[in-house]
Amino acid sequence: MRTLLATAATIVLAGCGATAAYGAEAVPPRGKPGYKPAIAWRTCGDTALQSRTAECGFLTVPMDYADPAGKTIKLAVSRIKHSVPDDKYQGVMLINPGGPGASGVNLSVLGENVPNKAGAAYDWIGFDPRGVGSSQPKLSCDSKYQGYNRPAYLPSTPELERTWLKRARDYAAACARSGGALLDHLRTVDTVRDMESLRTALGAEQINFYGYSYGTYIGQVYATQYPQRVRRMVLDGVVNPERIWYDSNLDQDIAFDRNIKIYFKWLAEHDEAYHLGKTGAKVEKLFYAEQARLAKMPAGGVIGPDELTDVFLQAGYYVFGWDSVGSAFSSWVKRKDPAPLQALFDASNPQAEGSDNGYAIYLGVQCTDKQWPQSWDKWRTDNWRVHKIAPFETWGNAWYNAPCLTWAGKAGKPVRVDGRKVPPILLISETLDAATPFSGSLAVRKIFPRAALIEGVGGTTHAGSLFGNACIDNSVADYLATGELPRRVKANRADKRCKAMQPPDPSASKAESAASVNLSRMELQKQIGAH
Repeated sequence: MRTLLATAATIVLAGCGATAAYGAEAVPPRGKPGYKPAIAWRTCGDTALQSRTAECGFLTVPMDYADPAGKTIKLAVSRIKHSVPDDKYQGVMLINPGGPGASGVNLSVLGENVPNKAGAAYDWIGFDPRGVGSSQPKLSCDSKYQGYNRPAYLPSTPELERTWLKRARDYAAACARSGGALLDHLRTVDTVRDMESLRTALGAEQINFYGYSYGTYIGQVYATQYPQRVRRMVLDGVVNPERIWYDSNLDQDIAFDRNIKIYFKWLAEHDEAYHLGKTGAKVEKLFYAEQARLAKMPAGGVIGPDELTDVFLQAGYYVFGWDSVGSAFSSWVKRKDPAPLQALFDASNPQAEGSDNGYAIYLGVQCTDKQWPQSWDKWRTDNWRVHKIAPFETWGNAWYNAPCLTWAGKAGKPVRVDGRKVPPILLISETLDAATPFSGSLAVRKIFPRAALIEGVGGTTHAGSLFGNACIDNSVADYLATGELPRRVKANRADKRCKAMQPPDPSASKAESAASVNLSRMELQKQIGAH
């Protein structure tokens, strides 16, 4: 499940110091009877969190839960407390933005986006999963790996294929050196155990949980293993637990190819704004023609065919950036100005020290949740087969995941998700979500017999709740306020259907009003993991 790094940007809480996670004089040592994890709260360093009187701290947990008295790691945590009277309090709400590898410590602000002040009854808990962002240690292997001047994604020659395989091996080896024993303890089940430690540290009998994208899989596994600890749960952009993770990536390749054609058609419908062609087929032909030209002479010396694919991939995830991608491409095609394309690529692919953290953790989780095929012949056969019908990003996605071939972390066996004992939960998806295809939402709805599914009909946006869609967001508010869900229907379909997130209007002002959403869509988008 390829991560869109633009939306999984690492959010570092500068100034949120490495405080002790518990007082040694008050709490028995780990591994001893009576030990309870705790958090020493203090003022956050991040100005956005400070303005909301959030608290920050670290939770110390075992690196290996099978060895509770052994080596420890620290999880960065933030909290924005409820603002209703205590008799109206509804408990803690943990949040995960997906990825894997996305930072969630700043997402304690999410509660203010829930309509009708329904979020005010909860303590919103943001946290960086193990190895991510402000948690300690933070995994980084090679910050330049996804930068400029990479080989072409399409392995049209044996030499290109060998070059990419070597790059993937080298990155996996760099992570083995950097991560060491941590790589054996980055599976989803480890994060689920961390959530249970966090529940205990917060003194909560049950948790509420809001998971986007990959966070929906974390929620499913937690609910399976601790059903009695689940109170309410919102899962948006639902992962199919039966397809992790090799198969789900092949599913994505086909879905993103479909979505990029939808985007090409939209650009054609607004040819007066972008001048890229009056039909989707003409825009598509232009895209691949420019990609071929960039292979010979990169735009600005840095934007080649890989970078162009990466920029356009953003449009496959969300409608919010459709105008910016179209305008950037138009600037290049019509004026040979590479700056807008480069700005979009740089925003998604920072190359500062440690900037590959999200990618490294993505691999750390996906490569070890379940064993990937160890035969490159199978990868080659499967990806060429899919490429024939979905050429847009199939090989880019294959190389993104290729370090799993030689990943040092030990692969485990995934939990068989079982929702029979889980209380009513809310599932959300748009019909044409490419990162987590809608079929996965229907599969999870079957697994959780008390769940209700809301569909953004015909939409291509991934994990878009609390971004301003009133039909969906009001249902989230109703559920969080009262536990009320849409009535479950007997058919194998969504239980409630809403209008999807709408694309921008290129003729309108470029400045988007956020009057109806306290945390702007784009600000929130930058903190949500692609899957």
